[in-house]
Amino acid sequence: MTDDDPDAATDADASAGDEPAESGTAVRRERFSGGPAREFLSSLAADAAIFEADLAVDRAHVVMLAEQGIVDGGVAGEILAALDDIEAAGHGELPDGEDVHEAIETAVIDRVGPDGGRMHTARSRNDEVATCIRYRLREDLLAAVEATLTAREALVDVASEHAETVMPGYTHLQPAQPTTVAHYLLSYEGGLARDTERLLDAYDRVNRSPLGAAAFAGTPFDVDRDRTAELLGFDGTVRNSMDAAAARDFLAESATALATLATTLSGLAEDLIVFSNKGVVELSDAYSSTSSIMPQKKNPDTLELTRGVAGDAIGEATGTLSLLKGLPRAYNRDLQRAHASVFEIAGDVREATEVAAGAVATADWDETALAAAAGEGFSTATGVADLLAMGGLPFRTAHEIVAAAAETVADGDSPEAAAAKVDEAARKVTGEPLSAYVSREDVKSALDPAESVASRDSAGGPAPEAVADELAAAGAGIAENDDALAAERDALAAANEALDAEVDRYV
Repeated sequence: MTDDDPDAATDADASAGDEPAESGTAVRRERFSGGPAREFLSSLAADAAIFEADLAVDRAHVVMLAEQGIVDGGVAGEILAALDDIEAAGHGELPDGEDVHEAIETAVIDRVGPDGGRMHTARSRNDEVATCIRYRLREDLLAAVEATLTAREALVDVASEHAETVMPGYTHLQPAQPTTVAHYLLSYEGGLARDTERLLDAYDRVNRSPLGAAAFAGTPFDVDRDRTAELLGFDGTVRNSMDAAAARDFLAESATALATLATTLSGLAEDLIVFSNKGVVELSDAYSSTSSIMPQKKNPDTLELTRGVAGDAIGEATGTLSLLKGLPRAYNRDLQRAHASVFEIAGDVREATEVAAGAVATADWDETALAAAAGEGFSTATGVADLLAMGGLPFRTAHEIVAAAAETVADGDSPEAAAAKVDEAARKVTGEPLSAYVSREDVKSALDPAESVASRDSAGGPAPEAVADELAAAGAGIAENDDALAAERDALAAANEALDAEVDRYV
């Protein structure tokens, strides 16, 4: 994943039939072939991640060169056959080189002879590696999209079972207002839906081909950039050749979208860890662990690791942006370090998403414990204040009455006792009894967590009928995104089949 030496690139294009350099590689002249920094410069081991991508890019480029009459069809067939042999042997059998691109080209020349060097005509490793990165990253993004859809389906499935399961809602980790398990879970489905959209948006910008930009200034050969883009399944090209070779903003965007997804998952993991600690949810043994010394322990280890992945993903996004900050156009060797770890974090975030989905799908929500906790901390206070406001009091006055009552209402109070304390507070604040505004029975009803939830039927609220609308909308959104994912994968599969068919014409 290195830059082309300008002189070496010129030599390769001008004399593709010459013998390889004395160094034994396809690119570097003897002057640059040795020294103590060779291993530091090499990315060959890390390039295993783009080995398959490079072979696909090589094939598309060679097919295009043959179609354009730049390379003889017979020579193209020999090169393409050599690429098949190299693929069968695997990355581990490549000869030494600075990167996978050089190693593959050297391996082709070893098999074909000097004509193998014609495969690099009209391109640079600069546009080649940029294309390989995008080719590989597309699959990582689609895999992450699929994982978010699985997680969203799990959230919707569990939510549909708990539309009337009352639970405490928190702000600042303090009891705030009662809600339902369904309403809570759908809040994360909404976040993951946006994560899905961000990944699909990033995919759209990743799925553009830089191939044909050469080092950065284009090429005098009559190449067809749109044809190679088509053969590789890209939706188009990055048109400006300097931008095509140099740009890595798509890496930063992808890393940021993955980090945002990981942050959503981290919040879900933290909640489930806290709820597990409170005894209102129990994680499946499959998503838990135990202590090596304390046999009674059941620990939410998978969720703790899910939470930890967010730190790695945020670090990767920050690191990618930091690496790119201030780089001059067009190619700089710093870029060699810009993508391998993005592939790695994409895999980690995808796995964390799958784990979170499994933990949600298999968790056991203790409905009795949740109902008991739902009214703690006078969590229905806002409902009482709303009721008084509906009865004609200014909301701020109603707020003052309920705040005064909250100082005396205890968790163990019956609805009758709590209503009496609200009545006493109303007399102190307004000089009038509650009955001047609302009935005692209505106050008692508002104090009940289930009734409080049922009253909150505004769009997106926790009332069962509002949740039913949310469930329907979530299901429709998942289906729409699933169709988009399938369409992208079908397009890539069709392009791969078309490329194979074109290769078969020459081999």
